[in-house]
Amino acid sequence: MATLVQPAGPFALGTFSAQDDEDPFPGLLAGGRVLDLSKALDWTPSGVRAVVERWEQALPVLHSLAADTALDWRPLEALRVHAPLEPRQIFQSGANYRQHVIDLEVAHRSPDDPRTLEEARAEIAAVMDRRAAEDLPYVFIGLPSTVAGPYDDVVLPEWAEQPDWELELAAVIAKPAYRVPIEEALEYVAGYTIANDLTDRATVFRRDMKAIGTDWLRCKNAPGFTPLGPWLVPAGSIADPQDLRVTLKLNGDTMQDESTKDMLFGVARLVSYISRTSRLLPGDLVLTGSPAGNGMHWGRLLRDGDVMEGSITGLGVQRTRCVAERAS
Repeated sequence: MATLVQPAGPFALGTFSAQDDEDPFPGLLAGGRVLDLSKALDWTPSGVRAVVERWEQALPVLHSLAADTALDWRPLEALRVHAPLEPRQIFQSGANYRQHVIDLEVAHRSPDDPRTLEEARAEIAAVMDRRAAEDLPYVFIGLPSTVAGPYDDVVLPEWAEQPDWELELAAVIAKPAYRVPIEEALEYVAGYTIANDLTDRATVFRRDMKAIGTDWLRCKNAPGFTPLGPWLVPAGSIADPQDLRVTLKLNGDTMQDESTKDMLFGVARLVSYISRTSRLLPGDLVLTGSPAGNGMHWGRLLRDGDVMEGSITGLGVQRTRCVAERAS
């Protein structure tokens, strides 16, 4: 059962069920009430992704439905909230927040690094500034099977030695996008949601062969490692995706609290860059990177019983509890 933090704008989309054994349905959230879109729309969408696939057609209808109080609305508090949609593809931006990368690089420094802390930070800052000047985003692929609900428990795998949090702004694609210029890229974004891109820091880099580099499959793609939602908030309700506050609290203590202004590459640039190589599809997620304040920075990683509360301006709040996987 969800505690409502009203998202920006007149409505948001989500996926709901009345109880665990009921099939989830796509819903319209407005004023603390939910309308079953599988019954309210003419084309009987099977899920939120099906609504997004007809985004331009659906948007004015959704506005009309949100204002109609005579429809069969259900109270949010009586419903279970699932991840807002099931993406086909997840594109993830790495090293996209300047301060975050500086903090991580310092935390991963070798004990015999001859540089002072100030020298190391200055050197890494220069690298980040050069990346921004050269206009080279870094994007990798995630698995849809990592997606979990915004209030589900997060299982920490037995093998994960250093599980960490990474709260991120996620853009949801509205229509097929291929070789899209940056000036038009935001026209391909249906809306935004919250993603927590959990990462096992111990397996980010291959120990057996450093030349291989990063092992994103191992460190980021365990089941449930991407709590998503609670809502898909239409892009028109977010004035500026580059001016939002990303906040994560661990057991009530604020760990991440940063503006999306600190991104090296904004949403439009990332969508355009990805579309140079890949065809983005309706409902796909573009995760935009994590701001500073991860567990490696604090020297405090996730463990059994931890509760993470993640929020982004206008997008609501997700709350997940960590549960250690028991040895078989």
